[in-house]
Amino acid sequence: MTTPTLIVIDIQNDYFPGGNMALSGPEAAAANAQQALQAFREHHWPVVIVQHLALSNEATFFRPGTKGAELYAGFEPLAGEAHLIKHYPNAFRDTELGSLLNKAGTEHLVICGMMTHMCIDTSTRAAADAGFRVTLLGDATATRSLGFGGQTAAADQVQIAYLAALNGSFARVTSTREWLTSLLD
Repeated sequence: MTTPTLIVIDIQNDYFPGGNMALSGPEAAAANAQQALQAFREHHWPVVIVQHLALSNEATFFRPGTKGAELYAGFEPLAGEAHLIKHYPNAFRDTELGSLLNKAGTEHLVICGMMTHMCIDTSTRAAADAGFRVTLLGDATATRSLGFGGQTAAADQVQIAYLAALNGSFARVTSTREWLTSLLD
């Protein structure tokens, strides 16, 4: 088995209650992501913490220098872990992520973070398109309700739809517990 790299995407304060873009269930998703992060750290496997900072002064969340843009407690990178700043939903766009992973000889990515329907979806697809084998920890992601054409899709339905679309074609979507259990096999 090749050593996987954990990509933790945008687990930032604005996605939690009181933040400017509060999601549905971010606490549970963060708790699962924290379990994965701890497992990687215990195995001394590579970790990349990705943080989104808005470029526009009109942005409503992830504004640089705000509490909301800061990483959520417990997700600060440790010494030796990569910390990448991104400005677009795709964690590979205009960042060093692809070259960092290629330089390290990475073949397998484990992805978790937020928002499922935006940055997780886009980054997972980009990773698969770049030739990486991707495991997505579905319960370590969170999203929100979305509306279009006068109709609203509840957050749990958005979550199911996006995870189902990614599973099989772009990633193996699994639970954190299932993935952690597979480490013992």
